[in-house]
Amino acid sequence: MALPPDLAARLKRTDDGLFAVIAQEAGTGEVLMMAWMDDEALERTLATRRATYYSRSRQQYWVKGETSGHVQYVRDARLDCDGDTLLLTVDQTGAACHTGNHSCFDTTPLEFGAPAR
Repeated sequence: MALPPDLAARLKRTDDGLFAVIAQEAGTGEVLMMAWMDDEALERTLATRRATYYSRSRQQYWVKGETSGHVQYVRDARLDCDGDTLLLTVDQTGAACHTGNHSCFDTTPLEFGAPAR
């Protein structure tokens, strides 16, 4: 399955053909993780409704939950206004983060200094 031409034309990719993807939990709206896709990963995701990403470190595709069982079933996919980030709304089974946390953003908030005037 090839990407629809209008979608392919709207996507802005990095020099290595990638674009950012944010996975958000459908039921809660919680941001779960950020990963990378290329056209092939997006084609696979759209065809199967299983989140498929591209690993920059391993230089290969990976289906979320393929080895861990922590699957992301994609409900919706939307491109941002700039065309450089995709938002996936997903039903998450188990932890989204490789650390075992539900979200990769389950960390201590950063501290802010005094507001600039």
